[in-house]
Amino acid sequence: MKYRSTRGQSSGLSFEDTVLTGLAPDGGLFIPHEIPTLPENFLSEWANLSFQELAVKILSLFIDSSEIPTEDLEKLIEKSYSTFRHPEVAPIHKIRERLYILELFHGPTFAFKDVALQFLGNLFEYFLERKNRNLKEGEEPHFITVVGATSGDTGSAAIYGLRGKKNVSVFILHPRGRVSPIQEAQMTTVLDKNVHNFAVEGTFDDCQDIVKALFSEPEFKKEYRLGAINSINWARILAQIVYYFYSYFSLLRDLKISPNSEEAKTVKVQFSVPTGNFGDILAGYYAYRMGLPIDNLLIATNSNDILYRFYETGSYEKQEGDQGGVKETLSPAMDILISSNFERLLWYLSRECEVADSSSSSADQDAGDIIFKWMKELKENGRMSVKPESLAKFKEVFTSRMVNDDDTIDTIKQYYQPSDEATSPYILDPHTAVGIHACESVKSQFSDHYTVSLSTAHPAKFSEAVEKALLGTNNFTFESVLPKEFIGLLEKERRCIHIKENTAEAVKRVLVEQLKKDLQ
Repeated sequence: MKYRSTRGQSSGLSFEDTVLTGLAPDGGLFIPHEIPTLPENFLSEWANLSFQELAVKILSLFIDSSEIPTEDLEKLIEKSYSTFRHPEVAPIHKIRERLYILELFHGPTFAFKDVALQFLGNLFEYFLERKNRNLKEGEEPHFITVVGATSGDTGSAAIYGLRGKKNVSVFILHPRGRVSPIQEAQMTTVLDKNVHNFAVEGTFDDCQDIVKALFSEPEFKKEYRLGAINSINWARILAQIVYYFYSYFSLLRDLKISPNSEEAKTVKVQFSVPTGNFGDILAGYYAYRMGLPIDNLLIATNSNDILYRFYETGSYEKQEGDQGGVKETLSPAMDILISSNFERLLWYLSRECEVADSSSSSADQDAGDIIFKWMKELKENGRMSVKPESLAKFKEVFTSRMVNDDDTIDTIKQYYQPSDEATSPYILDPHTAVGIHACESVKSQFSDHYTVSLSTAHPAKFSEAVEKALLGTNNFTFESVLPKEFIGLLEKERRCIHIKENTAEAVKRVLVEQLKKDLQ
């Protein structure tokens, strides 16, 4: 399996080079040359595998054994998920008839991003150790400088996945004052020498733009060996594909249906995904393209609704009248103006619907050229549009709904104190509530479907929204949902550098200064 850039200027990369490079030199994102098909008997043979065993099967389709021998891959996966608190890693939980929650918050930082970032951290370490074993006398050891932006959960998950790793320095940029207190504490109380937090004035999009700017400087990227942990890194998407398969099989087990039976063919499944940067739901798209029986992928956005507006119009654009600003909401991890991972999906739409001849030998390159043009338009004009055929193709797989803060609060209340006996009481974090409200809003359209709604974070990470919804309700206290790991976290010693000037140059100066100390 080889990898190419969405913008057409890089192709034929190995999995290792794809992971260590992160962002393509042309500014594009890496995708596999082809999407692998599933074994003919996967339904019967994979149905009862553990999460770890299933991960080996799926990841092996994208990673050649010549790059990572199967035995090594098994060890990497076992190590990555040994840190999770639940034996299933990603269990499902039925909360009402035909509606299930996929709990993705059982990792070390209580967020779905642990699923991918525990694995990615171990991948970085594995590749660097292997490179350094083959050093000749006098050669400097290989190292990597991991740089990422976070709206909250990516940063802490990356830090916990990379803390203390040899030959790895990690720099996380977060928008100052725009992450939850628990998220900020999780990041800044990690005092390992190789971990650095930058609080940047501005929004998540400002932080993300700075990271992209650093990666777009070839000499700087090469000298300091930059590596990406945001979902622009292909390994992030790859690891997340697994839980779509695992939850599908878990659903069939709960329904007591054999996966290769005639009855299983009548089971219609949709996934509802609270979506900001599009990486989480993109993993579901790859699962669908591989052959997992998914009938619908529901894009649930908050008021930062660029993806919902694309679904409605076919235009991908910043909101008219925006002051260049992201709206602050009660679901801050989704407060994103431009969804970086959407570029990967756009490549497939352009390849299938926009190129002049999709059967020609140049079709892949033509798709890359279209993406390059679209991204240039987006940067210069704040918008780009697809053909009606592309939008129709998009709607074959995706639907979308926008959920505002009032709906988010109401949904948290409704599921904490359900009015009907058929619904189990459940405390939702605000992002999960966005996903639940979205699937409720399309209920009539998908009444014969089973819905798996992704729960992306533990409610204790978002005290403002949960307390606003539930304080004074049925004697609720926030302490009742507080994991022991969070007790006293806000009072711990912290280390963080405030970057007042939100420019790539300002970040670069501080990064280089800190990195020199790391490498001494």
